[in-house]
Amino acid sequence: MFQAELAGDNIVAMIQELIREALEARSRAYAPYSRFQVGAALRCEGVVHSGCNVENAAYPLGTCAEAGAVAAMVRGGGRRIEEIVIVGGDAPCTPCGGCRQKLREFGLPELPVHMIDTQGNLLLTRTLAELLPDAFGPDHLG
Repeated sequence: MFQAELAGDNIVAMIQELIREALEARSRAYAPYSRFQVGAALRCEGVVHSGCNVENAAYPLGTCAEAGAVAAMVRGGGRRIEEIVIVGGDAPCTPCGGCRQKLREFGLPELPVHMIDTQGNLLLTRTLAELLPDAFGPDHLG
């Protein structure tokens, strides 16, 4: 589990901007089929980038919120995720396997991944290494 030197309330105070952006992104999600809206916000070099899930009638063609946030970061010139917040429902919304790999492309194993409920409460924090142990990353390609 994420080893924080601060209590949960202090972590929430530190990531308030990310929580606000993730909640805003979630409110704009396009989820007419599942009705499960997700928002994500990440920080890269002090800049916040957000994304929301976008479903498609051809189900495999949808986009996850985390992937949208990563794409926004890359579009803005960013290359290193410092931390990410994900808001789904009232239970922790962990990234899917594909998004875990996308986060690994731009995040270190110790990247904090915070799962927040729709009221802005911290539910769970894990490191990327905990979510994707023994991950394959850019460093494996030489």
